[in-house]
Amino acid sequence: MKKILLAEDEEVLRMLIVDTMEDEGYEIDEAVDGKEALEKIEQADYDLLILDYMMPQVTGLEVIENIRKNPLKKDAKILMLSAKNQQSEQEKILDIGADYFMSKPFSPLALLEKVEEIINEN
Repeated sequence: MKKILLAEDEEVLRMLIVDTMEDEGYEIDEAVDGKEALEKIEQADYDLLILDYMMPQVTGLEVIENIRKNPLKKDAKILMLSAKNQQSEQEKILDIGADYFMSKPFSPLALLEKVEEIINEN
């Protein structure tokens, strides 16, 4: 079973994503902000990290920066979710170290398709 960390501060969206992913057999850990995401990343290995850009305490960008500096976690696959979908923001997100970008709003099925594409790249 593939293990995913979802860091998203919007509870309803987080629940919808978790339900969709679990229905397809993924094991999902949840974080409500970037600080909690970093704590969970230190404690476990994930096949994919799905991070919201704008979270309280620690942003998705700050989470990526921390991960990429950590020699044990730096190769983690990261999908960034963001309502900031201008080209310059997407480039910034990818330059900082996200592997993939998906703009909000999106359908849970579109996210599921993206996750399956990422997971099946190996």
